[in-house]
Amino acid sequence: MIETGARAGEVVSMALADVNLKDGGAVIRKGKGGTGRTLPFGAQTGRAIDRYLRLRRTHRLVDSPALWLGDRGKGFSYDGLYVALKRRAQMAGVDGFHPHLMRHTAASRWLAAGGSEGGLMAVAGWTRRDMLDRYTRASSERRAAGESRRLNLGDL
Repeated sequence: MIETGARAGEVVSMALADVNLKDGGAVIRKGKGGTGRTLPFGAQTGRAIDRYLRLRRTHRLVDSPALWLGDRGKGFSYDGLYVALKRRAQMAGVDGFHPHLMRHTAASRWLAAGGSEGGLMAVAGWTRRDMLDRYTRASSERRAAGESRRLNLGDL
């Protein structure tokens, strides 16, 4: 979620067949608004998913088509994701965390790393420019300052 900006509901509804480690991507079959898209991910995320898939083979619901399996033989729901992420955020000392913050963070990181706005919109599943502005507003000043320093317009 922190890399791709996927929505929590999209993540928990993923199927095992939606992940392609070889190509480094996952498919969201039906996102918000009823459309699907591909989420590319890097090597570090791929390794983490690969480790999870190896552990998943020992789960009692191994034959389930769902990608994410819960504890005690249950499926993995939005509530389970929320509790797991909230607990890890507290352990890391992150106050005021909620899963949707990861979507904002992913969008801000994308642009700060030099990613295009159009690329971000495609990966995030946005069709309107105002969504891009909404999700990256908090980091826009910081990105602008960094861009200004890189441009170095004071050197005449």
